Amino acid sequence: MAAEPESGEPGAATAGIDAMSSPVILWLRRDLRLRDQPALTAAAHDAPVIPVYILDDDAPGAWAIGAAQRWYLHHALAAFDTSLRDKGSRLILRRGDAVTVLRALMAETGATCIHALRHYEPWWRTAEDALGDALCLHDGNYLAPIEDVTTGSGTQYKVFSSFWKALSQAMPPADPLPVPHKIDAPDAWPASDDLDDWALRPTAPDWSTGFDVWTAGEHEATLAVDRFARIVDDYDGDRNLPSIEGTSRLSPHLHLGEISPRSIWHAIQGTGQGITTFRKELAWRDFTAGLLLQLPDYPDANGRDQFDDLTWRRSPKDLRAWQQGKTGYPIVDAGMRQLWRTGWIHNRVRMIVASFLVKHLLIDWREGEKWFWDCLVDADLGNNSVNWQWVAGTGVDSNMFVRIMAPLGQSEKFDAADYIRQFVPELKDLSDAAIHDPDEAGCRPDDYPAKIIGHREARERALAAYKALR
Repeated sequence: MAAEPESGEPGAATAGIDAMSSPVILWLRRDLRLRDQPALTAAAHDAPVIPVYILDDDAPGAWAIGAAQRWYLHHALAAFDTSLRDKGSRLILRRGDAVTVLRALMAETGATCIHALRHYEPWWRTAEDALGDALCLHDGNYLAPIEDVTTGSGTQYKVFSSFWKALSQAMPPADPLPVPHKIDAPDAWPASDDLDDWALRPTAPDWSTGFDVWTAGEHEATLAVDRFARIVDDYDGDRNLPSIEGTSRLSPHLHLGEISPRSIWHAIQGTGQGITTFRKELAWRDFTAGLLLQLPDYPDANGRDQFDDLTWRRSPKDLRAWQQGKTGYPIVDAGMRQLWRTGWIHNRVRMIVASFLVKHLLIDWREGEKWFWDCLVDADLGNNSVNWQWVAGTGVDSNMFVRIMAPLGQSEKFDAADYIRQFVPELKDLSDAAIHDPDEAGCRPDDYPAKIIGHREARERALAAYKALR
């Protein structure tokens, strides 16, 4: 394993180089912030700092950053470079195998060590191990060090309720670290790629025109926290209503590390169930990272082996209808179109559309997982895989497969009429009573598709598949 830092001090120095004047490298991945950035705090201690972000598309393999998140990443990197320049520093961009690039950069600059925040994606753990004693790892992307929250036998938790009980005993988290007073620059800056040359944004056709709902950067993340703090007391109920702004919309900022979870914990205070529910959701990130730590193939394999024998349907036509929001179920179609247009989808609707793919269409959850990975600006390996397996019933801690959400009932229960009108304009003139199920109301417009399958038929087909599995 990579070397642990001692009391925030830089790690082992390269022989023959003065560690007090030679630079150190700050390796950035999903941690693009100045405040509460333990790796930056340690790196800036009595040494010039070379902040570097490496676009490594090879190590993740099939899980290289998706198209929507690449768009967000472009803006996040630009915003972070501006923040660094305000401190007299700058962001160096390199592309290629992260380990090879970092070793070459150390040789090129005479850097004595590399500071970085710890990550739990399998490919990053492999890279961290490969860097050995040159790397000083710090915790800071989660509420608590993932390895510290364990069962009585010292293993990672596989059930969230037990995990939350254990994590709660370590809360509140430590106070956030301040922005370093100074970030010393090296005598000479190494060469950097030009961000535009990475072509992270789409060209033609440009599908990102609706992404202007997002503004990347640490400053915007702080503003988002302030906005959410004003409504958190109502969060437990409002988070389920897609037609209102009742969620935090912090997930892109959290994923790219533009704000730390412990900064959010301390900034957002409240009373009652709202703050408790939100903090549990913040802790869910820690839980999913712990699952990745113990089950690194979780994004690709069923958490429960019995589901390896489930007979999934292979229907490219139905899958495409779901992806395009043309299933004939207004709440599902609104969610899938919101996802495509904005790179994000309301949290209640995420569950509805996921359940529809897996249960109504009986299509493998991994197809949905891959689509979300490419379309979400906040796509996170742990969250994405664990959430999909939770809905599908295939996970180690999940909903039961036989729990099949009724999308039409969900739509009416959670008052999604205005949400549907926003994203399914074919239905904008329907009444609140009719818009949830135009077929049943007898007023489906000609330009809106009929249901791809009836709810009762879909339910019976899913239950039959499960019964055959058992």
